[in-house]
Amino acid sequence: MQRGHESMWSIPVGRRRLLRLGAGCLGLSLPQLLALRAQAATPSPATATTPVPTEDPLNPGLVPPPVKAKSIIHIFLPGALSTHESWDPKPEAESAVRGDFGAVQTAMPGVQFSETLSKTAKVADRLTLLRGMWHSESAHERGVETMLTGWQPSPAITYPCMGSIVAHELGGRNSLPPYVCIPRAFGTAGYLSDMYGPFAVGGDPAQPGFRVQNLALPNGIDAGRFAQRQKLRAAVEERFAAMSHDPAVAAMEKFYADAYSMIAAPAARDAFDLDKESATVRDAFGRNAAGQGFLLARRLVESGVRFVTAQYGSWDHHGNLRTGISGQLPQFDQAFAALIADLTASGLLAETLVVVSSDFGRTPRMNAEGGRDHWTKCFSVALAGAGLKPGYVHGASDATGAEPLEGDVHAKDYAATLFHLLGIAPEKRILAQGTRPISISDGEPIKAILS
Repeated sequence: MQRGHESMWSIPVGRRRLLRLGAGCLGLSLPQLLALRAQAATPSPATATTPVPTEDPLNPGLVPPPVKAKSIIHIFLPGALSTHESWDPKPEAESAVRGDFGAVQTAMPGVQFSETLSKTAKVADRLTLLRGMWHSESAHERGVETMLTGWQPSPAITYPCMGSIVAHELGGRNSLPPYVCIPRAFGTAGYLSDMYGPFAVGGDPAQPGFRVQNLALPNGIDAGRFAQRQKLRAAVEERFAAMSHDPAVAAMEKFYADAYSMIAAPAARDAFDLDKESATVRDAFGRNAAGQGFLLARRLVESGVRFVTAQYGSWDHHGNLRTGISGQLPQFDQAFAALIADLTASGLLAETLVVVSSDFGRTPRMNAEGGRDHWTKCFSVALAGAGLKPGYVHGASDATGAEPLEGDVHAKDYAATLFHLLGIAPEKRILAQGTRPISISDGEPIKAILS
């Protein structure tokens, strides 16, 4: 610890370098998310002692809706799942519209699903379907952004995805991040600080030996050595805080502590550990990316995570749709039906909102390559859980699935409904880039589906 006759404390060193030194001594790869949170949590000298007003000046008199859902499991099927081959089959239509699959009766009287969802059909009495969803963005990137944010993409501003809004408005319940993506980050924090972005688990939960990135101790670092390095870093922080009186140091200290709690606390680690589940449960969900991803999502909301996005599959079937659907949808069907049954049995469905969405829809008629192309005018979203009417279908498409006949729902109203159920007022205004007030959503909750 000596350099000539000088101790390290008397060597001029910048705060940034010292914080980096502390992290290096610890030997950990800490998530960028924590550092970004630390930066955002640092009060400026001009406002550090300003008292917090009792009423939000941006939203005077705003009363948030009652909380119906504590968490959301958002299952996203990238590439655009065909509603004809899933939630809204057309068994009486001509073959070019009907496609290659038949239909099955569901637990909702008079409502059919594609035969590819035979297991989900048995739990349909717990679902709420939107069969008249639409928006106007037919390119994948823009369609995904619309469905993740509830806003039409704009060149002037990047809107945050719904999970980031939830993280911003509700924060975390415990040491776990409020917003988690499985297996990788999907969507951005947009105009919000990246501290509200998703924590990505990384990797396929179905793979043997799956472990979440950044939650394990580095090789060669046992619990005792970890504790020693934590104490060393804390000593560096304490000394520097005393020297600098910089509130940023205190903020960074808090978020290092958050990182330690995720690494050291058994409850935090256990939330991500699928080995804690019985073989029977894991088999019921399916030993594949859908099954283990959805099971991990359930474990996370059960442990306090507010918003989990689980991606599964690739559904951009411009050709050979039959093979693409047959190779992926049965895994989804088993996993989703198991998730709904599991949440129902535990009572967790009463406080959890489950959503299945995709980029947009696909064309009513099959193309020459045996696939369907992009279609935004009418598609389906499936929901279940807290605050919704179970066994309810909202809206209907026409005979070919091309247009809504009734109950059309724009993406902005779908997003507003999710916020409303979480107790977040969609009309609430927050600051974008520090100075510009923007409503969380410009949509209206779909009152017809609320219980």
